Amino acid sequence: MNKILLLSIILTLSISLFAQDESTLVKIGDNAPEFTYDAGNGVRKSLSDLKGKVVFINFFATWCPPCRKELPQLQKEIFDVYKDNEDFVLLIFGREQNWKTIDEFKEDNNFTMPFYPDLNRKIFSKFATQSIPRNFIIDKEGKIAYSAIGYTEEEFEKLKGALAKELK
Repeated sequence: MNKILLLSIILTLSISLFAQDESTLVKIGDNAPEFTYDAGNGVRKSLSDLKGKVVFINFFATWCPPCRKELPQLQKEIFDVYKDNEDFVLLIFGREQNWKTIDEFKEDNNFTMPFYPDLNRKIFSKFATQSIPRNFIIDKEGKIAYSAIGYTEEEFEKLKGALAKELK
C-alpha cells in the first residue's frame, strides 16, 4: 500500500512539473520576447528600451493569494534593495488588470514599486500560457537568465540569489 501511495505522489509531481514546463514559452538562455507596455500618462515603452539593464518581470493579479504573499517580499527584499541601482529595472504586470484596479491595489497595500496593466495578457502570453505569480529575470544582453512559477519562500531566496548574480 505504501508503494502505491509513493508512486502516486511521484506521478502527480512529475505531471505537475511537466505541465509547468509546458506552460512556460521562454526558456533560460532564450532571447526575451519583445513587447511594449503602457507606462502611464500616454507613454509607451518597450523591452528593447531597457537593453543593457537587468530587468526583473513579475506577473500577478490582485485576486491571486500567492501573488499577495509574494509582492510584499518583492517590495522589501528586491525593489527597496535595488531601486537606486542604475542597472536594475522592475516591471510588475497585472495580468488582466486595468490601471484603476492596479492603482487602488498599490495604494491599499502601500506599495511604491512600479505596476503596469496587462489587460488582455498581451505581454504575459509571450512568456507563458498559465499560472501566476511568475517571475523572469532578463540579463543585460536581453536573454532569459531565470524564471520561476508560483511563490514559496525557498523559491524566492533562489530568485534573490539569481538577481544578485546578474547585478554583480
